[in-house]
Amino acid sequence: MLVSLENDLALSSDRVAAVREFMRQHQLAGLMVPRSDEHLAEYAPPSASRLEWLTGFTGNVGVAFVLEHETAIFTSGLWIDQLKQETDGKLWERHLFTPTSAAQWLLERLVDGRLGYDPWLISEQALNAYIKHGLNCVALPANPIDRIWKERPGFPLHPALPYPIELAGETSISKRRRVAETLRDAGLSAAVLADPASIAWLLNIRGSDIPYLPVALGFALVHCDARVDLFMATDKLPQETRHWLGPEVDCKPREQLQQSLSLLSGKRVGVDTARHASWFSDTLRKAGATVVEAIDPCHLPKARKNDVEQKLARACHIDDGVALCRFLQWFETSPASETEMSCSAKLESLRQEMAAYKGPSFPAISSVGHHSASVLYCPDETSNRPICEDEIYLFDTGGQFLGGTTDSARAVWPGPSQPPLKLRDRYTRVLKGHIAVASLVFPAGICGHHIDSLSRVALWQVGLDFDQDTGHGVGSYLSVHEGPVRIGRNARPLPIEEGMILSIEPGCYEVGQFGVRLENLAVVVQAPHASQKRPFLRFDVLTLVPFDRSLIELEQLTAQERRWIDDYHEKIRQTLSPSLDPSEQEWLSRACRPLLDPPVER
Repeated sequence: MLVSLENDLALSSDRVAAVREFMRQHQLAGLMVPRSDEHLAEYAPPSASRLEWLTGFTGNVGVAFVLEHETAIFTSGLWIDQLKQETDGKLWERHLFTPTSAAQWLLERLVDGRLGYDPWLISEQALNAYIKHGLNCVALPANPIDRIWKERPGFPLHPALPYPIELAGETSISKRRRVAETLRDAGLSAAVLADPASIAWLLNIRGSDIPYLPVALGFALVHCDARVDLFMATDKLPQETRHWLGPEVDCKPREQLQQSLSLLSGKRVGVDTARHASWFSDTLRKAGATVVEAIDPCHLPKARKNDVEQKLARACHIDDGVALCRFLQWFETSPASETEMSCSAKLESLRQEMAAYKGPSFPAISSVGHHSASVLYCPDETSNRPICEDEIYLFDTGGQFLGGTTDSARAVWPGPSQPPLKLRDRYTRVLKGHIAVASLVFPAGICGHHIDSLSRVALWQVGLDFDQDTGHGVGSYLSVHEGPVRIGRNARPLPIEEGMILSIEPGCYEVGQFGVRLENLAVVVQAPHASQKRPFLRFDVLTLVPFDRSLIELEQLTAQERRWIDDYHEKIRQTLSPSLDPSEQEWLSRACRPLLDPPVER
C-alpha cells in the first residue's frame, strides 16, 4: 500500500511538471483546473476527471491552481477531510473554498501574471469573482490537461433513448410549448440548455452517459416558437430516437454549436450565467447577440411533478421501502463480521431485486462510529470498518427507478445494549427538527430559506448546528440533487410549489465521535386550511423507512411529535406489509409499533 501511495505521489508531481511546461510555452503565470465538465454538473464522465487526474482528489467540489512555484487545491467544508486523505500535503496547499479565499491566494502570488482557464469549465458568475479582484484571467482555446493526459478515457457515446409518455406524463411538444411561452413572456428569442437533465426532461429522453444520472450528454437551444436545436454526437441518436424527437427538434453534431449560436446575432438569448459555462456568453456576445441572465427555463417546470410523475414516485418509494426494510431486518441479526462495505453491498443487492430498479442515484454513504461524523464519507478498501455493537451506523443511499428517484438516510444502533444518553439526545433533536419541517402547513409563496431554521431549533437550544442544507429537490428518474428550489439558509428566493419533491434531512455531527442524519423525501401537496383565504401547502412524505426507536428519548418529544411518528410508522406498516413475507411483516410490525408501547425483545 505504501509503495502504491508513493507511486501516486510521484505521478502527481510529474503531471504538475508537465502542466508547468505548458504554462511556460504559453506565457501563463498560473492555470486554473476546476472539478467540472462542460455542463458544470455534479456528476461527470471519466473523460472530464481532470482534477482527479492531476491531484488524486475525487470529491465533487474543488479547484486547483498551478503556479510557477506553488500549487493549491480549494474545496468546500464537506469535502475537506477527503481532500486531505487523497492528496499530497507536501505538493499541494489545501484550503477551504470561497471565491474570495481563492482569489486572495492568487492575488498574493500572481501580481500581474496571466491566469489561464478553460471557458467551458467555469460559469461567467464564478469567473467574475476572480476578475473583480483584479486577476488577469485568460480564456484558453483548448484545455491543456487534455493535451497532456495521454490515457484520457473517451467521451461517452451511449445512445439517447425515448422516455415514453406513460412515464413522463406529458408530451415533449406540450413541454416545449410551455417553455416557449415563458421565453416570449421574457422577450427572449431563445435560451441555452446546458443541463443534460433539462434536455432529458424537455425532450422525453434518457441515457446512461454518466454514473448515477440517467441522461445523454449534449446541449440544446430552445426557441420561442417551440423549436429545439439539439447538439449531440451523431452516434448517440439512433433512428428510433430521431423519429421520437420529431421534425421540430433539429439534431446537429456538437461541432455545429458555435455556428448555430452565431446565427442569433441581434437576438436576446437567455443564459443561466451562474450554471452555464462562460463560453456560451462569450460566444453569443462575439456573435452580436444580447445575453440575458435567466434561470434555465426548464428548471421550474421540471421541478413541478405532474400527476403521473407523482404516482410513479410513490410506487418507486414502495419498492425502495421494501428493500430498505429487508435490509434493516437483515442488519438487526447480521453477523459481527459485517463491514461498512458489505452492508452497502447488501442493500444494493436488495434493491436490485426490484424490477424497476436501474442503479444507485449517488455513491452510497455507509459509515460506522466516527466515520458517520463525515457528512459525505464513502467507504473504500483502506477505510472500511467493521460494524460494532457499541457504535452508531449511518447509511444514506438512493436509487434510480424507472419513473422515479429515491434518497433516504437513517442512523441505527446495532447492538442490544442501550445507546449512550448523548447519542440519544442528539438523535432525538435531529428527529424533532425533521418533524418540524415534515409536519409544516404553510402558505403558498414560502421559500426554502424561510423554513430552514425549523429543522435546527432543537439543536440550537444546546449550542449545536449543521453546515449543509436541510433539503434539496429530487428529479423524476433524473438528478437526485435537482434545482432550483431547496431548503437552506442561502437558497434562491423561489417559492416551494405544489408537485415539487424535496428532501428533509437535518443532521448533527460530533467530529471524531458520531453523526446522525434522518432523511425522507416528500412531495408538496395542497393543504386545505380552515381560513380558506389563501392556498396552503404541506409535505406528503414518500420515504417508507422506520426510525430507530432505541435512539429516541421519548421525554423530549411533545405529544404532537409522538403522534406524527406513530402515524408515519402506521403508514409504513400498512403500505409495505402486502409486499413482505410473514417474517418480514412481523419485523415491520415490531419496528412500527406505537412509541408508548412497551419494548419487545429483538
